[in-house]
Amino acid sequence: MFTGIVEEVGEIVEARPHALRIAGGIAMDGLAAGDSIAVNGVCLTVTERNETAFAVDVSEETLARTNLGALAQSDPVNLERALTPTSRMGGHVVQGHVDGTGEVIALSGPPEERTLRVKIPPEIARYVVHKGFVAVDGVSLTVASENGAEFSVAVIPYTEARTVLRARKPGDRVNIEADVLAKYVERLARREAPGQP
Repeated sequence: MFTGIVEEVGEIVEARPHALRIAGGIAMDGLAAGDSIAVNGVCLTVTERNETAFAVDVSEETLARTNLGALAQSDPVNLERALTPTSRMGGHVVQGHVDGTGEVIALSGPPEERTLRVKIPPEIARYVVHKGFVAVDGVSLTVASENGAEFSVAVIPYTEARTVLRARKPGDRVNIEADVLAKYVERLARREAPGQP
């Protein structure tokens, strides 16, 4: 489990069809083979590591559902280590189980008031609500507005400077994870409806 509070921006050292090698600093502290780590919001398992980089395998399902397949050498990625029992819960519950991708419409506005607008498919849009949580490339953000086909979030200068969001431009694919609580509520509501199993 993660919080969506990105610890650092790492760099792709090597990108192979089903594996990535990623250089990091802060996120490398205490990281060992078998640990979970969020890469652009995708929960992956560390397969090996050395002093400066770690490796992860990437499944077909992950490649189909996320933007990881488009990564190349030197690309920046958001990194967050998994929570420990004593971690502060600064963002929201992020599982690293990406629902799909959205398309950046714009990152605009003055530095102190940047707004990121993202177009999303209907299967994700139903879970995105005004003032609810959404993770964009693993960054915990609060929905400022939504209209069913797109949503917008405010990106404060601190977040923009410390995540890959600073480099996003119109047309870029971003990983989207909706709030898991919305999915549970939907399922419970369906079960409570007359005639539902």
